[in-house]
Amino acid sequence: MMRRALVTGAAGGLAAGVASVLARDGFDSVVITFRKTPPDATLAAIRSSGASAAAAYVDFDDGEREIAAALDAVAEEHGPFDTLVHAVGPIVVKRFARLGIDDYQKMFDGNVRSAVLASRALLPAMRAARFGRIVFFGSLGAAETRPYRGFSLYQAAKSALIAFARCLAIEEASNGVTVNVVVPGDIREKHVDRQTARARTAANPAGRAGSFEDVADAVRFFVAAERDFVTGAILEVTGGLTQADARNESPS
Repeated sequence: MMRRALVTGAAGGLAAGVASVLARDGFDSVVITFRKTPPDATLAAIRSSGASAAAAYVDFDDGEREIAAALDAVAEEHGPFDTLVHAVGPIVVKRFARLGIDDYQKMFDGNVRSAVLASRALLPAMRAARFGRIVFFGSLGAAETRPYRGFSLYQAAKSALIAFARCLAIEEASNGVTVNVVVPGDIREKHVDRQTARARTAANPAGRAGSFEDVADAVRFFVAAERDFVTGAILEVTGGLTQADARNESPS
């Protein structure tokens, strides 16, 4: 079976590494979306791993019609896709007293609306093929609505995303489509591989930094063709971390 994946927001960050790992894992085509970061490095990594690669500009801050049109164009030109890894999801760490309505819009449009629109664009082809894999990126504690200072709107948006993913999972299960969530931990250096990360200490129970390969392993598990009985699941890749803190809190 020819495998085609769309990985959103994969010009940089953890998603860039995930895209290249999918190519190494046997996907025939990996397409990424980008906005500000040039996609060239990710495209080169995908191609060097043996898959065809393409990049499409999609600004998930745009209006709904613009985003839907851009995603439909990607699906028409490069699809049909059997796999969606939706990694787009901005974060604002700021106490509620300093948050504004623009922050609310950014959190819910970037984390929830973007996932809804990406799913809407790719699901018809998955249903027609009776096969599909969707993976969203969650956040620590969002599934249990665990509270952390400075995370009120981000945590609320990610909790909504997880609720959406779980509902979608049970609705699409009979169509051969699985929907799961990967929760990356506090991974500061998003480009390092596992070997490098193991040599660096980090404030989590495992005691070492995380890597894009750790996150990619969770994605690989969920998107495997034989993984048809695992859906609506949440897999934390955190080194055992259970608490988020506001060390990156914006001062404004």
